[in-house]
Amino acid sequence: MSAQNPNPAGDPALDGPPDPEHDPRASYALEPEYVAALTARLVATSGTTAEVRSPLNDAPLAHIPQSTPRDVAEAFARARPAQVAWARTPVDVRAAMLLRLHDIVLDRQDEIVDLIVWENGKARKHAFDEPLHVALTARYYGRTASRHLGTRRVPGVFPVLTRAEISRVPKGVVGIISPWNYPFDLALIDGLAAIVAGNAVVTKPDAQTMLSALLGAELLEEAGFPKDIWQVVAGSGPEIGGAIIERADYVCFTGSTATGRVVAKACADRLIGSSLELGGKNPLLVLRDADLEKAAEGAVRASFSSSGQLCVSTERMFVADQVYDRFVERFVARTQAMTLGATLDWGNDMGTLISQAQLDTVVAHVEDAVAKGARVLTGGNHRPDLGPYYFEPTILEGVTPDMTCFGKETFGPVVSLYRFHDEADAVARANGGEYGLNASIYSQDGARARIIARHIKCGTVNINEAFGATFASLDTPMGGMRESGTGRRQGAEGVLRFTETQSVATQRVMPLGPQLGMSDELYAKVMTFNLRLLKKLGRA
Repeated sequence: MSAQNPNPAGDPALDGPPDPEHDPRASYALEPEYVAALTARLVATSGTTAEVRSPLNDAPLAHIPQSTPRDVAEAFARARPAQVAWARTPVDVRAAMLLRLHDIVLDRQDEIVDLIVWENGKARKHAFDEPLHVALTARYYGRTASRHLGTRRVPGVFPVLTRAEISRVPKGVVGIISPWNYPFDLALIDGLAAIVAGNAVVTKPDAQTMLSALLGAELLEEAGFPKDIWQVVAGSGPEIGGAIIERADYVCFTGSTATGRVVAKACADRLIGSSLELGGKNPLLVLRDADLEKAAEGAVRASFSSSGQLCVSTERMFVADQVYDRFVERFVARTQAMTLGATLDWGNDMGTLISQAQLDTVVAHVEDAVAKGARVLTGGNHRPDLGPYYFEPTILEGVTPDMTCFGKETFGPVVSLYRFHDEADAVARANGGEYGLNASIYSQDGARARIIARHIKCGTVNINEAFGATFASLDTPMGGMRESGTGRRQGAEGVLRFTETQSVATQRVMPLGPQLGMSDELYAKVMTFNLRLLKKLGRA
């Protein structure tokens, strides 16, 4: 990728939105040949394009060819025969390609991170999390696919006479609809599990971040995966999302709860499975024995990583009375010390929101809270001097149930603080609402924190960490409870969801029925005797 960076040293004079006549940042551009090479991977014949603008400066970034429902049908038509051949490829061969992908992603991380920042606007250090997590995922399934997917012997009804085994058969062609907030990571990680399980994939990345997803498709081909098993289409959800669900054998969706309900209903109508990672209003608990410096540092990452546009980021913080004032002092100070900016460079602690729509939501939530009596401890302002959609990291106090941000997901750099005295009350309040995606607990008593964690209705709980401990531990399944979704990515569940369970049993010597002229009554008595004997022998 080639893009001219006129401010490699981070010159403050060049901070802020570009002036086309005076600011050389206005000449930022991706090379047309680079964009053309990526978009050539799309199945898109409509003849129309959609403009993508960078949230860094609202400058045009690319024009993406758009797909039609007919293109979606063509993508599935290409994927199906490819999947049949791919399913016959030994698992260890598929896994070896994932291990090659691991190295390729790490080798090309600078290019990947550049493109993520261009399209999404997050700070570079947060963009780096994406190739890191893709590499971790590729290595994990590259090393464990045979264990998860291999045929497994199980006890038959009669020892020796009955051989029983369980196989994992690929679903077929998996439809993946991925979001803009982690445009490289979430465009790939679910699909990596799907293809190592023997499936093909048709994916529709979000319209705002197509290039990051298309770069991922390029890297898959470079790693040796057959081209036709990974098809990419472009367009809005209402335009082509339904066409994907109509043809897929399984659907994986990451996005809002409202859209997730639509996807779930459409899949149910076709009697196909789905996994859905949806919204969250994630709590963080600071217990009275917490290390307050560690808790404050973690709270900054929990709340403001990727500008709060992270499904597992914290929006509600419950702090024990005994340490509340001391914690808040540290948390506010660390937040105020953050380096803010919307550039490609390292050094920013928080980047920008992605769009005007996200900015409008964040502004509306903060203004509503303030108008109804909430206090802004720090932040609370739109910063157009840093970027068109930039909003400061914001800490609110005194948020009440009548305020929009109390229960609705903000999906921005806004967190609300609440005191608690009784830990049981804190858990009950953390479980309030309908979401249940991620939670964090800070305590120096790990055993007690783990007991508390089991009472929190969230799919992942991190102790003395914001979200990274579960996110980066690939053996731990990740997903939501309640309205935060269904199904899990990562771990065994993350790959087995893309398979059908097939049981095969071979009966030897004697059939499971009367034989040699045996009467039905005698057969029943013989079977009863055998069942009692097997129980005495400890058989399951």
